[in-house]
Amino acid sequence: MNETTRTYDVIVIGGGPVGENVAERARAAGLTTVIVERELLGGECSFWACDPSKALLRPVVARADASRIPGLDPAVAGPLDVEAVLAHRDKMSSYWKDEDQVDWLNSVSVDLIRGHGRLTGPKRVAVQTPDGDTIALTARHAVAVSTGTRAALPPIPGLDTVRPWTSREATSADKVPGRLAVVGGGVVAVEMATVWQALGSQVTMLVLDNGLLERMEPFAGELVTEGLREAGVDIRFNTTVTSLTRDGGEDGEVRMTLSDGGQLVADEILLATGRAPQTRDVGLETVGLTPGDWLTVDDTFRVTDVDGGWLYAVGDVNRRALMTHQGKYQARIAGAVIGARANQEPVDDAPWGAHVATADHAAVPQVVFTTPEVASVGLTSREAERSGRRIKVVDYDLAHVAGAHQYGEDYRGRARMLVDTDRNTVVGVTFAGPGVGELVHSATIAVTGEVPLDRLWHAVPAFPTLGEVWLRLLETYRG
Repeated sequence: MNETTRTYDVIVIGGGPVGENVAERARAAGLTTVIVERELLGGECSFWACDPSKALLRPVVARADASRIPGLDPAVAGPLDVEAVLAHRDKMSSYWKDEDQVDWLNSVSVDLIRGHGRLTGPKRVAVQTPDGDTIALTARHAVAVSTGTRAALPPIPGLDTVRPWTSREATSADKVPGRLAVVGGGVVAVEMATVWQALGSQVTMLVLDNGLLERMEPFAGELVTEGLREAGVDIRFNTTVTSLTRDGGEDGEVRMTLSDGGQLVADEILLATGRAPQTRDVGLETVGLTPGDWLTVDDTFRVTDVDGGWLYAVGDVNRRALMTHQGKYQARIAGAVIGARANQEPVDDAPWGAHVATADHAAVPQVVFTTPEVASVGLTSREAERSGRRIKVVDYDLAHVAGAHQYGEDYRGRARMLVDTDRNTVVGVTFAGPGVGELVHSATIAVTGEVPLDRLWHAVPAFPTLGEVWLRLLETYRG
């Protein structure tokens, strides 16, 4: 075994979209930078989450939209071409190879070391390479931990013998299970239930709560529940799994005992029961932190519990907003902050506020790519009530918007706008219905920009589009 030493201005542990953006911004500030990655450069989003899941969902959603259009509905009545859908998913996942990502990294002059990186002390990282060598790295200015999250599996008896699907297996499987049990009711659960039911599985959802998408407005989960049940999904609320076995080896059936005393048999089981930080083996104990914990940061993404201001945690690992677009937003800020501090430039008064995160608390956009879609940003009505603000809730039936008729006569959808009546600004918006994913950025601008309603009134929506719902929401608010 060989050991070498290297020194960089910035070391980034984790080469997903977040780590890549931290490294690129630090390098743009003139700092020598290296990424340490133990799997594929591009991370979870590129190979097991965003890209493959949306490649699987797109034909499902497109067929659902087309089935409501006169003249198209008979043409799309048949089953999906499973082989073509999975082949497109493989292409969108770059066939689980990262050469394109490496080429991009080379183009921005950031080094890559493949291997498992662990902190060994302040500004020090040791990398165990695949061939057994050790590379000792030292950072002049900063180390950024961008290792993301892993599936959090519940402590179900028999789990270790079943080899359950997590989100990774659900987005990369190469064949359709005849029967699929999905445990959970959040975003991963509803999206993967949508996919595999459409591809030919008989999906059964086991949901501990009494509704889907419990963190969103209740009507969103209700509409998604209707859509899934109409597609043939069996949804069982207030139900969970108490024990598991798999019969007959790797290809055997999964047998589940349920909390209501019943039994369920499936070919595969997907556990979509939350996420945990990928920090169990990155050397946190060497800098006074607890392995496996989330990392608490300030608004410049410095870890607050480590002295010296050299350690940063960016993306899902800090638990501020577990979405790729928010992680990349954080990364742009963190990379700029690291560069400014290294170059002894001001941070607090940087142009555009580029060095302080302001959009990953109360203005986080999200789209759930089900049938129907759900899109939201900002607070829900429950969160607004808990915040103590004076809020007016404005609801509107999206089927009454002229643009919705282009999606078919049986359009079902709903919009909700939350107005802070003291400040006369929008603090939360939720849409549910076909095509609403494209509405979320306008809502994000309204919430993030704190646009007064009397100015928003003069943002004229094009006719006939779904965006006309903004006019209808404002008219409803004004009475």
